Amino acid sequence: MVGTDLAPAQGRIAVGLSTSCSYPESTTAAFEIAARLGYDGVEVLVWTDPVSQDAAALHRLVEHYGVPVVSVHAPTLLLTQGTWGRDPWGKLERSAELAASLGAGTVVVHPPFRWQREYAAGFVDGVAALEDRTGVVMAVENMFPWRARGRELVAYAPGWDPTGVGYRHLTLDYSHAATAGQDCAELTRAFGDRLAHVHLCDGTGSVKDEHLVPGDGSQPVAAALAALARGGFGGTVVAEVNTRRARGRAARESALTRTLEFAREHLARAPGATA
Repeated sequence: MVGTDLAPAQGRIAVGLSTSCSYPESTTAAFEIAARLGYDGVEVLVWTDPVSQDAAALHRLVEHYGVPVVSVHAPTLLLTQGTWGRDPWGKLERSAELAASLGAGTVVVHPPFRWQREYAAGFVDGVAALEDRTGVVMAVENMFPWRARGRELVAYAPGWDPTGVGYRHLTLDYSHAATAGQDCAELTRAFGDRLAHVHLCDGTGSVKDEHLVPGDGSQPVAAALAALARGGFGGTVVAEVNTRRARGRAARESALTRTLEFAREHLARAPGATA
């Protein structure tokens, strides 16, 4: 397993907070929450919030709250297709530039949608070339099949499961694994040394991508985290929990506190684990 991100002192695995966790609050709110709860860093999801797109504004947040940016999530979601224009390669270029300017070693990328045919055709080689050019790890995320009315829709190319695709680096999202009917602990083993980044959450196997607090779903999240610790994982685990239905800031922070406590407990290195 590769090491790509800023790790905290004393050799433990860093646990960051995605700015998506503060939605519908702002990117700024995520930095405030991360600092107060004791997260090791922040993953910036680039979306319509202008602060998420502004390197200078993000530098000010890092300085003010004392919380580094450990990764950037490129605007490759369905709902961010208009962010930073319509050119998909331009989005990845700008994401890598933003990450480099902030000292973050990783950009999280979704695979192309199947209707982005030209982009998809050159995606594997293009992502590798972008890594070589920028020095930033482009970690392609596992996705899931879209299902509607009992039918499975092919939404991604070359596919939603990156296991057998020739990407150098991968992001493992535990909620996506649940929605796909996969096992996050088994995927941890299958991804092996290509695993560069983790999105910490949970799911029940629903057709909806749930992003639950770890332990609230049916994924073997504790076992997957323990495997990271035993394997000497050098990347960052980032909480990506859906709190949009939380009744106010206190409830949101309660969920994110539980997430951090779960991560700290199960990432604790056992005697003899690789540092």
